Amino acid sequence: MEKILIVDDEKNMRMILSKILKNAGYEIYQAESGKQALREVKKSSSDLVLLDLKLPDINGIEVLEKIKQHDNSIIVIMLTAYGDIKNAVEAMKLGAYDYLKKPFDNEEMILVIEKALENLRLSREVKLLRDRLDEKISIKEMMGESAQIRKVIKLVEQVASTNMSVFLEGKTGTGKELIARMIHQKSHRKDGPFIAVDCGAIPESLFESELFGHEKGAFTDAISTHIGKFEQANGGTLFLDEINNLPLNLQPKFLRALEEKAIQRLGGKGVRQIDVRIVIASSMNIVDKMGKGEFRDDLFYRLSEFKIDIPSLWQRKDDIPTIANYFLKRACIEMKKNINGFTTEAMNSLIDYQWPGNVRELKNVVKRAVLLAQDDYIKKEHLIFITFDKRVDEFDIISSKINEQLRNSDTSLQSILEKVEIDILKKALKISDGKKTKAAKMLGLSRYTLYRKLKLLGLV
Repeated sequence: MEKILIVDDEKNMRMILSKILKNAGYEIYQAESGKQALREVKKSSSDLVLLDLKLPDINGIEVLEKIKQHDNSIIVIMLTAYGDIKNAVEAMKLGAYDYLKKPFDNEEMILVIEKALENLRLSREVKLLRDRLDEKISIKEMMGESAQIRKVIKLVEQVASTNMSVFLEGKTGTGKELIARMIHQKSHRKDGPFIAVDCGAIPESLFESELFGHEKGAFTDAISTHIGKFEQANGGTLFLDEINNLPLNLQPKFLRALEEKAIQRLGGKGVRQIDVRIVIASSMNIVDKMGKGEFRDDLFYRLSEFKIDIPSLWQRKDDIPTIANYFLKRACIEMKKNINGFTTEAMNSLIDYQWPGNVRELKNVVKRAVLLAQDDYIKKEHLIFITFDKRVDEFDIISSKINEQLRNSDTSLQSILEKVEIDILKKALKISDGKKTKAAKMLGLSRYTLYRKLKLLGLV
């Protein structure tokens, strides 16, 4: 569970934020002054700090600087009143991740925090991978050595040395970003940047700015110049996860940038040359979107010069013991525990499970087991799986409804699908006790995509 420190001299604000973030699944700490915040940062090993600019003892900017001096990896998001935006922007230049204006929208705040913590997780993953490579730990230990994985590795090695764009297709949690990073590390661009973008987490209105950047004054909230992902990845690799979320109206500009190897910032006059290798990924069938006119054929074919299919974990169960032991070692290091392995019964449970969440779910199950285990080995009772029985029952009912509507109704297919989608979303929220993050993970969606669907269908 990630730790968030709330620093604000207003008690009511701290209480409100604490309640919202606890409900979102975070461990919360509080501080009412700058000095207390600095003590708490050192004591609680916070992952993220929500820091008010105006504090009774030390200026928020000074607190930010001291936090970064202590641990530069800690994410700091500034809390500011409208009149202090200039200072908040200054704080970002000094290392703050972002700022939130009071009063802020709860959903927006959660999205900003989730995105920030996802970046932190990815950074830690990269560091861990580099440490592992330094220790000469093989890819085999991280991914297994089944015939399916050996085929994937062979394809990676064949394409890595080229400049071809690569399309990674696989279900959520199969390790597509790990494969993308492997392609980057084995390429001549390995000393350049690797920039990962979750296209499912970017609001449609911000896509163009996120990818291409903008100049100061390009639009109302453009109070400073922003360098887009294309420029950030210059000389390296740009990984676009869930590319199926790329807005249709932006796709022509995206294609032109790839063809001309140049981009233009929003509000900018000059063209900037870029040298970027593109790797894309999707857990959805993009061909279906092409058939509906939601994704351009020419862009898809330009992005998928080379395709690698990433198998789901249930398709390569021989790899489960290897990957589980790898995650066990990682969790033991993180939690400072000394667990030797899994009992035969526990390992059989891991192998028999269907893993709808793939490698990511395996990682979480092992991590929870390490937390619960008190002995030298992980036992079956330490393994907590997501219970799908209830979910299957609920969705079987929905399936029956579809069949009934198709038999007895002359309404359009689109109308039926919309009703079914509403039913599925309602059931997912019910099963997850109204927690949107949990419901989104259950459905294989980003939180932003779920929220957008709920809003579109009038469910929020």
